[in-house]
Amino acid sequence: MTGLYRVVEGPLDPREAIDAISGPDRGAIATFLGVARDNHAGRRVLGIEYHAYPEMVEHVMAEIGREVAERFGTPHTAILHRIGVLAVGETSVIVAVAAAHRREALAGCAHAIERLKALAPIWKKERYEEEDAAWIEGSERVPPAAAGRTGR
Repeated sequence: MTGLYRVVEGPLDPREAIDAISGPDRGAIATFLGVARDNHAGRRVLGIEYHAYPEMVEHVMAEIGREVAERFGTPHTAILHRIGVLAVGETSVIVAVAAAHRREALAGCAHAIERLKALAPIWKKERYEEEDAAWIEGSERVPPAAAGRTGR
C-alpha cells in the first residue's frame, strides 16, 4: 500500500503528497486542499490555530487510507494536516488519492476528507477581528486542556 500520513508544523506542500502516491499504473490523482479563509459565520477571521494529538491523528489517517483501499480499490492515499498558527490563505490540510481512473480517485478523496473531519482528534481555534477567539466544530471537539478557555 502506497501512502503518506503525517501531522506537521509548518507549510504543507501538495507536491509531497502527489509524489508519494504517483505511479505509472495510476491515470488519475485527485487532490483536496483545505485553506484558511477570512470569514466564518459573518465574522472576519484573522487567523486560525490547529491543535492535535499527532500520533493518534496519524493512526486515524492510516485507517482512512485502508478504508479508501477497501471501498474504492486504490491503496494510494496521502493525508497531511498542519498544526500551529496559520494565516488566512495558508493550507491546513491536503488529501490526495491516486487510482487507475478518475471516478475512484475523486470518490476516494471525498471520502478521506469527510472521514478525517469526523474522526481525527484535531481542534481548530479561530481568531477574530473583534480580538476574541472561538473553538470550532462544537464543544465535543474542543481539546480537553482548552475547554472553557476563550480569548487569544
